[in-house]
Amino acid sequence: MLGGGGLVVGNVYASATEGGTGGDAAQQTQYSGAATIDCPDVGDQLAAVPDEARPEVDRELAALDQQTVEAYQRLQNSTQEMRQDSGFADSAIMNPLKEKRTATLERIAIAIDRVGDRPEGLETLAACTLRDSGNQPGEEWQGGEGQDQNGDSQDGQDGQDQGDGQGDDQGSDQGGEEGQQDGGGNGGQAGNGPVADDFADITTVQPAAQTPSRQSDASRGTFTTSCGVNANGLFNSDNVIVAPGVSNGAHHFHDYVGNQSNNAFASDEDLAAAQTTCVDQGDKSSYFWPVLRLQNGTQEQDANSPGGGIEGNAGEIVTPKQVTMTFVGSPRGEVVAMPRLLRIITGDAKAFVNGTTNANASWSCTGFEDRQLKDKYPLCPSGSDVVRTFRFQSCWDGTNIDSANHRTHVAFADAAGNCPTGFRAIPQLVQRIVYDVDAPSLRDGGRTTPLFAVDAFPEQLHKPVTDHGDFINVFDENLMREMVDCINAGRRCEAGSPNGEDPENSPSPTPDPPSEETDEPTPDPTDTPGDDETAEPSPTPSVSTQAPDPASATPTPTPTKEPTEAEPKAYTSPPATQRAESAASPTDDGSDADSEVGSAATADESSGDDSVAQPAPQAVTGDLADTGTQLWPAAVGAVLLIAGFLMLRRTRKASR
Repeated sequence: MLGGGGLVVGNVYASATEGGTGGDAAQQTQYSGAATIDCPDVGDQLAAVPDEARPEVDRELAALDQQTVEAYQRLQNSTQEMRQDSGFADSAIMNPLKEKRTATLERIAIAIDRVGDRPEGLETLAACTLRDSGNQPGEEWQGGEGQDQNGDSQDGQDGQDQGDGQGDDQGSDQGGEEGQQDGGGNGGQAGNGPVADDFADITTVQPAAQTPSRQSDASRGTFTTSCGVNANGLFNSDNVIVAPGVSNGAHHFHDYVGNQSNNAFASDEDLAAAQTTCVDQGDKSSYFWPVLRLQNGTQEQDANSPGGGIEGNAGEIVTPKQVTMTFVGSPRGEVVAMPRLLRIITGDAKAFVNGTTNANASWSCTGFEDRQLKDKYPLCPSGSDVVRTFRFQSCWDGTNIDSANHRTHVAFADAAGNCPTGFRAIPQLVQRIVYDVDAPSLRDGGRTTPLFAVDAFPEQLHKPVTDHGDFINVFDENLMREMVDCINAGRRCEAGSPNGEDPENSPSPTPDPPSEETDEPTPDPTDTPGDDETAEPSPTPSVSTQAPDPASATPTPTPTKEPTEAEPKAYTSPPATQRAESAASPTDDGSDADSEVGSAATADESSGDDSVAQPAPQAVTGDLADTGTQLWPAAVGAVLLIAGFLMLRRTRKASR
């Protein structure tokens, strides 16, 4: 009777901890591995940092990122502990993370206080929260019916998201399978994304609104530089803009084209003296962006390295089919030269937890580039390639080549193409990257045709909204003057071609329509001076949320395959005005970071269980949870219990 009762109780308990109908909803989210860690972005709040404190502050910001990465990895690896103890996540992960962040924030405050005004309110940014990732196990491969969410515009206005629609399977006929990847139940090769709801059928997206009209004195020219597709495979997980001097400062791998000396330790002199992959050797600029990977189980060179597989960036790195860098003008007048060594980051590597204020991702397909997705990867029809586009900021403050949060020294023009007061229009970099990848088979979890996703911080779950691009201007001053003259004169020019003119038979780059999250106008590089542009922008069309049957969908456009193919200024901070909202939880961009952040930054990181481990969800084995979804232990226990009761009755009768 005791043995049978024990089996019944044990089986019921195991079933409960397996995530049935009982228990706290937040705990079930944690147990399922469907949670991520949301930490306030300190780097974005530090709008003013004195130059003397900048190196130390950069190292400490990198330490904050490393702490978040390690906490997320512990979260992913602690499924069993959280099932057994509902308070484990707080006591073993979140509270220690808060303590580490508190110490690091104090060091930042002290570093700034030594040479300037101590920032107020930093301590309020120490606490992080667990939040639902939206990657619910057992749901992500059920046809991808999650609907897109609206995001904010670059100026804080509501932006109609172009990513609505259902992520129907493109090319899979295995519709009955649940199709979890071998890497884990969260979707994706490493268990932390992507999921089916991160994809949308491009044929369901409505065309974007027209661009605003240009003034008669608009700078209509274009200047294109060709720097290859990173065929030589130059990658690293550094970010010399956000985390200089910090190895693995990005926690994800970047493609690099142009400058060949860009790493975390590259000085301005190193960049200026570097080799370049650009056709015109006068362009030594550095262009870099997170790599795109196929989630196909391939063991890349970084499979067991920080920034790679250890941090959830797994699978085969895809070399772009085509990369085009086109600089365009302003619809409101002439542009001025970019200062040498100007740094620009567009997009937000942490937009999934920060919010979309600084997000600037743009995804489409060849033949459909009038349709843009902001927080979805595109499912392209057969014969169409994936297109990834970055439109960089086109206004400069006239003084600084960088700023403390890497944003305030540059800005986007408004919807009419005007720069903010005090800013000057500069050539706008429009970067277009084309990939020959097939639409993944969502219904079977990418088993037939693999999923694809950009590299990301592990807690960002490879969401497409986190995509971002980086640029450092290392143009020769003479070549920069040629660019400005070409754009202001309304010509189409190509660096490295005879006389600087774009040959007639070269393909004309086609930047994407304006990003509704940036309100950035889109000059058409095919325009010529004298074009009549009087069309007013049309209202933003509504987006269909119903995806047609992929077998019967007939896109209106015909998809086509693309052909293959100043004196350095001293860094100065903006005026020392701390943001009023610095005490509140931020919603903006983030900086990228690493474990090797110097003794000061790592002094509090050597205690406890801070080891870095691959964040694949851990299978629960070797205890009662193994039998939690099976009924035979309870059935055997019931039989034993009844048999024991009958035997007891017989024994009592026999003794009378």
